[in-house]
This record gives sequence, C-alpha cells and structure tokens, in this order.
Amino acid sequence: MPESPSIVLVVDDDISVRESLELLLRHEGFDVETFVSAQDFLGRPPVTVPSCLVLDISLPGLNGLDLQKRVAVERHEMPIIFITGHGNIPITVQAMKAGAVEFLTKPFSDEILLNAIRHALVRSKALLDRATEIMALKTRYSCLSAREREVMALVAAGLPNKQVGSELGISEITVKAHRGNMMRKMKAESLAELVSIAARLRLARPSGSALRPARQASSGHCDPSLLPR
Repeated sequence: MPESPSIVLVVDDDISVRESLELLLRHEGFDVETFVSAQDFLGRPPVTVPSCLVLDISLPGLNGLDLQKRVAVERHEMPIIFITGHGNIPITVQAMKAGAVEFLTKPFSDEILLNAIRHALVRSKALLDRATEIMALKTRYSCLSAREREVMALVAAGLPNKQVGSELGISEITVKAHRGNMMRKMKAESLAELVSIAARLRLARPSGSALRPARQASSGHCDPSLLPR
C-alpha cells in the first residue's frame, strides 16, 4: 500500500482506459483522479501532496506534450508518466528530454505501470520536501538586515572576519557581531552548514558597487522583498 497522502492523476480521453486505470490504482491503494482532457486537468487546483500524472500523449485540443510544458512550469513537483498507443522514437525522446519519468506504449503490464508510479511518487515527495526546505531558508534570509546579508555572502565565500571588515569598511569586532546574529537567524551551526545554505539560496559574493554602506533594519520584522529568487 502506498504511503498516504499522495495522489495519482490520470488524463486520457478514452473512457475505458480511464476506468481501467482507476480500478487498478484504487485496488493498489492509491488515491486517483481522472480527467478527460488537458483543459479538464488544468482546471484542477495544484496539489500539495506527492503526486504524479499518468498522461496520454494523444489528446484532443492541448496534447500531452503541450500539457507537459505547462506542468513543467506550473507544477514542476509532479512527475509525468506518458502512455500512448502510437509511440515513436522522436516523440519518446522529446518527452523524456522534457523530463518525463517514463514513456509506456500500450499495451503495458500493470506491474510496469505501478512501479513507474511508485518511483514517480518518491521523486515528487523529494521535490516537495526540497521546495519546503528552500522556502524556509528564504524566509530566514528575509529576516537578515542588509549588513547581515552582505556579511553572510562574504563569509560563505570563504573570507575571514578581518577581510570581510576590510571589504565592508567596518571593524572586525562589528563583523563578528553581525556574523553571530546572522548565523543565529539562519540556524547555521557551522561555517560548512552556512556555505551549504548559501549554495542552496544561490547567493553570490557582493562586489564593487554592491558593497555600499548597508542600511540596518530598524525592526525585527522580516522583509519578503529580500527573498532570493
């Protein structure tokens, strides 16, 4: 039985395929939703639990490959398993290059599909966990003052306190104070952990005009506008 909660979404314009897949997946313990078209699927609000999309490549209107492009942008944490009765190598290559986790040509065995779904749900959970972690780091980062952000970038780049002070035009003692506050706010237990956090946030070392005098935050409130993109 799959761990709950998770969901499998099926998009296929063939009612017999939808019904047979729903019966199979529910028998295996999966939560399932089925859709007759890409437009029908896009009308559903994004899911917030591990999920995967079992997608027919030949659909009326918006086809499977076009829907894949939308999902990659809007619901990137949802892996796609393509199914088709008319597969060919160019289409398969295009789908896999665009990130599909599997491309199955009908008829396929139940176990092959089930294994693909289990793998996709594990991948989806990992993507959701990573997104949650990154958002938590961004929230902490937004609570840093302007000076603390500069100190963080330079310290994570490997500069010692004395050189950080020289770069920013402040004393080493002041650097230590900002560094301590920054490490506490970011919940970094060590320099190695801070470097890892900076890499996940994709922080770059400030240079040139970026090293202007920093305006210190006058309150303890976080500023969402400071979130790294």
